[in-house]
This record gives sequence, structure tokens and C-alpha cells, in this order.
Amino acid sequence: MSIVINILVLILIMGFLILIHELGHFFWAKKFGVYIYEFSIGMGPVLKTIKGKDGINYSIRAFPIGGFVQMAGEVYEDDNKIPKEKFMCNKPWWQRLIILIAGVTNNFICALVLLFLIACFFGAPSQEPVIESVTENFPFAEAGITSGDKIISVNDKKTKTWDKVQILLILKSKDDVYKIGIEHTDGSTDTYDITPKATTNEAGDDVKVFGVSMKSEVKKGFLLSIKYAFTKFGSLVSQMMYTIGGLFTGKLSVNSLSGPVGIYSIVGSTLKTGLANIIYLVAFLSLNLGFVNVLPFPAFDGGRVLFILIEKIIRRPIDSKIENAFHTVGFILIMLLMVYITVHDIIKLF
Repeated sequence: MSIVINILVLILIMGFLILIHELGHFFWAKKFGVYIYEFSIGMGPVLKTIKGKDGINYSIRAFPIGGFVQMAGEVYEDDNKIPKEKFMCNKPWWQRLIILIAGVTNNFICALVLLFLIACFFGAPSQEPVIESVTENFPFAEAGITSGDKIISVNDKKTKTWDKVQILLILKSKDDVYKIGIEHTDGSTDTYDITPKATTNEAGDDVKVFGVSMKSEVKKGFLLSIKYAFTKFGSLVSQMMYTIGGLFTGKLSVNSLSGPVGIYSIVGSTLKTGLANIIYLVAFLSLNLGFVNVLPFPAFDGGRVLFILIEKIIRRPIDSKIENAFHTVGFILIMLLMVYITVHDIIKLF
């Protein structure tokens, strides 16, 4: 029964976030007079379609792993039955730009609102990387770091939040030695060279253990909630940027990523921890969806924005065949990566 509930919750969460994203594209496309064929939640075979009074097909498809707004002339004039002024490709560049970034913007706004609501109703957790405790016989304790000390840098990169500390400790370091900057309770500072202990977790993955936990202090207040939402938002974006950078530089393995199966596992464990953590998960996934889509990679919104900016710079349209090929190859690569990550996630379950 719990498996069914977890799957339903995952479908509801992803469906909600995709809806938020696609509504951004949809609203601004209609606003600027672009002809829309279909507004779809999900991918694959159509389960249900309703034709609206505006002539648009509103669909629900079988697989809750995406969604789309199908517009006329997204890249080139592809339908001689539609007036040319209704093609997206014939709209001013700034209108096309707004349509493309609207989905990402909606996801970012959604994440900020949810983080604000968490802080308002449940309190704003402290984000400072102040150490609550160190585990005896583990690297931090052996180095002489104690409770109350604050981590101010990792490998010479300043750390103002625990999120940033976490990602920097996950990334591979030269010779597996991490240079940890510490500010003690008396205001003095020291730098320690720390080598984590290698161990294996329940899923069978090799992990690094430092033996440290962060102080978790919760405060309430309207202005504090606003500050928390924006600080946490910026901290998570920074974490995601380091993740992407780590993948390209080899400091982070692709196996560290999670696909639908991995997210399913996270949903299952989060449902047991209370409403605040469930809302936080939705906020995190919304931010993640927006961040990934803003990347200048083929088939993502950011990849399409990149072509618009290139057109603006060179002052002429790019050959539609080249752009289509670019996005097609990108889409295939993304699907292959998704298959690999999903297979890896399934293996970790057993």
C-alpha cells in the first residue's frame, strides 16, 4: 500500500511542478498572440484531451515525466494554415525570450513561496555552518574541532551556509584531503587538513564520513521568513552550480544524480518525516526543475534562449535545420542519461 501512496504522491508533485512550469510558457504565449496547438501535462500516449473554446487541446498523457506547450513555429514556419504573425518564430526576439524563460521563472517563484511558507508556519532553520557535535574517533574530532566552531571555508572557498559546506565536502578533493577553515567560539581561526574515512552505506555506495553535524536552530518571524526564503534559495542554486561544475570537471560522479526512481525513494522517506519536509521537497524539486531548464543545453529552455541571443548578436536567423538538429541530439543525450541514472537507481534498491 505504501508503494502505491509513494507513487501517487510523486505523480502529484511532479504533475504540479510541470503544470506550474508549462503555465508560464502558456500564459505568455497566449499574451503575445502565439498560436497554441496543445497544452499537455505528461508525455507519451494521450489519456484524455479536452478541446477548449480557444481551440487549444488540453491533454493529460500517460507518463508524468514532463509536459509541453505545443506552439506554432517554435523554430520555423511549419503550418501553412496558421497566419504568419501567429508563429512564435516571427514574434520579436524579446517576446520569444519571455515565453521561454517564463516556465523557469514560475518554478523559481514557486520555490521561493514554499520556502517562505515553511519558515512562516514551521520556523526558519539556521543556515550558518555552526557545528553542533563531532563524532569521537572520526576526522573532525581527531583534528581537534569542537562543538560551537563554525566552518568558514572548504578548500579555500568561503562557506556561509551548510548547503555549500555539504556540496564542497561531496566533491572530490586532491589526494582526498580537504582544507577546512574554522572559526572558533573565541573568534580565532585555524585551517585543518582533513582526510575523511571511507565507508559503505546501506545502498552499497562508497561514501566519505567526516563525523560532524550542524547546529539546527529554528526561529520565527515574518521578516526572518523572507530572509530565509531568499538565502536558502541562493544557497541551493549555488549548490546546484557546484554540482554541474563537478560533473564536468570529474569531481562528482554521474552516479550521484537521481532520476525518477531515486526521487521516488526520497518521497517515500520524506512522507514519514512530516509536512514541513514534504513542502521543502516540493520547493527543492521546483527549484531543481527551473535550474536544469535554464542551463544553455540542447532541448532545455536555456538552449533555446541561447539561440535567440546568438541570433540577436549576429543579427540574422540561424538555419532552422541546424537548430532542430542541435535540440534533437541534445534530447537523445538527455534520454540516454536518464536511462542510465534510472538503471543505477533501480540497482541501488536491491
